[in-house]
Amino acid sequence: MDKTINFEKSLNELEEIVKKLEGGNISLDEMLTYFEKGTKLVAECNKVLDETEAKLNILMKKNGEITKQDFTLPEE
Repeated sequence: MDKTINFEKSLNELEEIVKKLEGGNISLDEMLTYFEKGTKLVAECNKVLDETEAKLNILMKKNGEITKQDFTLPEE
């Protein structure tokens, strides 16, 4: 499955968990279960973001040597 789809799905699921936790109408056991699931989702999302950032690094050739240059979006 596409990492973008997994990221979006995980992010949506994380938002739902936050809503449930903020609602306060759940038991302590449910709260703990949601919290544990949420921390796993955060870790998964961070992993995808780190991998994406690494892919956005550009290799440039200057004076015969290859150097790494960070990707930056042009300012509007």
